[in-house]
Amino acid sequence: MQSSHAVSAVSGVFDEPNLIADAGLVPLVRLAEHVGLPALVEDRLRIEGTDNSAGANPAAKVMTLVAAMCAGADSIDDTDRLRHGAMGRLFGGVRAPSTLGTFLRAFTHGHNRQLHSVHRDFLARLARTTPLLPGVDRVAFVDVDPTHRRVYGRSKQGAEVGRFKGVRTLHPILATLSTPLARPVIAAVRLRRGKAADARGAGPFTGEALAAARQAGATGAVVVRADSQFYNADVVAACRRAGARFSVTVRMNPHVAAAISTIPENAWTAIRYPDAFVDPDTGELVSDAEVAEAEYTAFTGRKKAEQVTARLIVRRVRRLNAEVVAGQGELFTAWRYHPIFTDSPFEMLQAELHHRQHATIEQVIADGKGSALAHLPSGEFQANAAWLTLWAIAHNLLRAAGALAGTFHAKATTATLRAHLVHVPARIARTARKLLLHLPGRWPWQHAFADLFTAAHAPPAR
Repeated sequence: MQSSHAVSAVSGVFDEPNLIADAGLVPLVRLAEHVGLPALVEDRLRIEGTDNSAGANPAAKVMTLVAAMCAGADSIDDTDRLRHGAMGRLFGGVRAPSTLGTFLRAFTHGHNRQLHSVHRDFLARLARTTPLLPGVDRVAFVDVDPTHRRVYGRSKQGAEVGRFKGVRTLHPILATLSTPLARPVIAAVRLRRGKAADARGAGPFTGEALAAARQAGATGAVVVRADSQFYNADVVAACRRAGARFSVTVRMNPHVAAAISTIPENAWTAIRYPDAFVDPDTGELVSDAEVAEAEYTAFTGRKKAEQVTARLIVRRVRRLNAEVVAGQGELFTAWRYHPIFTDSPFEMLQAELHHRQHATIEQVIADGKGSALAHLPSGEFQANAAWLTLWAIAHNLLRAAGALAGTFHAKATTATLRAHLVHVPARIARTARKLLLHLPGRWPWQHAFADLFTAAHAPPAR
């Protein structure tokens, strides 16, 4: 590819009032309205008693923020992209960045709880009206994981040096909901200060995530998956109260090692991974392992009613020895053990495979860090907490749009959804008192865009 004209023959001027850069926002905003997001915000979110009218018209402000995040905004100033060209002819009620910043800074902890309620109900409505979570009524997985988001400036509330030496962070925790057929959506999010322990508030948070999953249609088997930082009695108790199963990584300790030592050698089943992975301990590529299970009682230091007896499924990987490769014989085989504690209803190899698929939540975290969570934009903690929840709403809306666009986009990343379905330039024309979007000819994903547009503009079902 090369330039077709000389430098002196090409120029540019920003003067076309009938163009827009993000025509995909037309079906996205219509879908959000069709599902009832503005009505939910008006009903649930009430910011009163401020001197600067920050709480006026919350639905318009939330819709502006969500639409901007769907288009790729990662700061409050980026929301100004909704006011270019002919956007004012397609959308009403778009608010300026300064107004949106004032709105976010008016949030308190109570207002964020109201916004969490909006997020849960909006997810449930999306799941009912779009093919967002196929098979959720049979098998569903709730994955819980924390992440750190680096922030800059010492004036940010809650920003502290925590796990990463010399790096100031905020410490979100999130829970995703997925099925064997669907990409994960966000069931719950919370923002915590940088030094907060990974498992801080994990029990109540898991209960809220499970309530959101049930509300979204997860009426069948639900398995909560988490890493070793969530191996505690509160998380397991929250799962059992909600009628869900758990699958949690366990750190090696003398009690676990003793349980593994009781497994007979002939009980180990060899498995081969279809895709080799890098062992975190050695950096070696691993494609072969062995799996076995034993009964195990956890939390024996607590009172009897809080102790839990379930399955200890152990994956062991052979520890490679460079001297054996050099020709020296191996005196005995050494293994690295990776145990999980679970009451999964599935057979051993399937339960172990399901647990390894917990890594799917990292895709959601990466999506967020590549878009709205590139940095948390405000200096006030509660404003950033609201921004985090609005990102979750925008993420779920994009996932629903992808499901409506077709099979490929139902599994695509949110970055791909923006590139294919949102960042579509268009020229606006008016004919017979109707607006016509002139979209690019030979757009590679025009059929997916057309399917999304048709589904979003369909009349509501009875």
